[in-house]
Amino acid sequence: MDEIEVPQYFICPISLQIMKDPVTAITGITYDRESIEQWLFTSKNTTCPVTKQPLPKDSDLTPNHTLRRLIQAWCTQNASHGIDRIPTPKPPLDKFQVQKLIKHLWQPEIQLKTIRKLEILAAENERNRKYMVEAGVPKAMLIFIVTCFKQGQIDGLEEAFGVLNFIKIPSAETKQFLVENVHIIESLTWVLCCEMKNHVTVKSHTMLVLKTIIEATNSSVIERLKPEFFNGIVRVLRSGITQQGIKAALHVLLEACPWGRNKILMVEAGTVFELIELELGFPENRTTELILGILFHLCSCPDGRAQFISHRGSIAAVSTRILRVSATADDRAVLILSMICKFSGTYMVLQEMLKVGAVSKLCSLLQVDCAQYLKDKAREILRLHFEEWKDSPCFGGSQGI
Repeated sequence: MDEIEVPQYFICPISLQIMKDPVTAITGITYDRESIEQWLFTSKNTTCPVTKQPLPKDSDLTPNHTLRRLIQAWCTQNASHGIDRIPTPKPPLDKFQVQKLIKHLWQPEIQLKTIRKLEILAAENERNRKYMVEAGVPKAMLIFIVTCFKQGQIDGLEEAFGVLNFIKIPSAETKQFLVENVHIIESLTWVLCCEMKNHVTVKSHTMLVLKTIIEATNSSVIERLKPEFFNGIVRVLRSGITQQGIKAALHVLLEACPWGRNKILMVEAGTVFELIELELGFPENRTTELILGILFHLCSCPDGRAQFISHRGSIAAVSTRILRVSATADDRAVLILSMICKFSGTYMVLQEMLKVGAVSKLCSLLQVDCAQYLKDKAREILRLHFEEWKDSPCFGGSQGI
């Protein structure tokens, strides 16, 4: 093929390859559909690559059938040189086709086939996802999930969450759906407890949807969350999900933390223990920040502190992250240790802090460049239990305590 001269107007200006599905933009330049859609939708550019003129991503891309036939004919003529004929592209998905699929979704005999088709379309490209959002697929998927919950049906749930993993639920649509359907959180909680074939994938996708829902809901709903809600999240964290799913679960728990009733329910569900187990696995920094943020809230109540100190690795898990993750993590870790020392500072707890290096970390905070309020908080803790720790080597220097 290197010996054959390819006509220049067969070449896509972006990929520099022979076009398989040539389309002409409103600027008059022809591109291969896949390349220009990736430029507009995935890379989020708003100008024509050639002319630099404005090219909104919702502008029409007109199929250039004449050029496509010329390319196909040229490929056929040069087949002896090893050039494959490009296939005729299938018509692109449009909004009306998606609306037709949504109607089919409620026909029992083709329901599973339809939802699988929607998942395949969502996975194909950004253009499909754009039309699916405009046609109302996210809302249809949420309604389908609620219907499955009411009927006790799990067939199609994996595909429904697969669709929602590809196409994000618009915030305004989420809020409106919450007004119209009060069962969505209960439905998602039910999914977390269901036994399914692809457990990790489904539960991870469920947590991502739950995060979107919780972030859009109002405080009156969050403060009335049921014990099953927190039990389901803790069960999923314990059984194992993807890192993306874990982060989503932590975001949900953090959103629910400010309400005292939720703290109690979270502690009763064993959240403190599960968070410490996660942290002992040395997760990535953002995950640590979320874990420490939740532990800070839960340690503000007596039962939370009791559960915290009952785990033998809790103090080590928190203190070892000081000065290793971020200023946010330092803030939460020091405040957690402060609450433990102030309200649960038994002899055994204080000796454990000494043994695992927590006291040494607090002393280090006085010597490094960090926020003044953190230094003050560390100094406060050290002064409070100076008598118990004064013989420690870390007090040998001048820390200004």
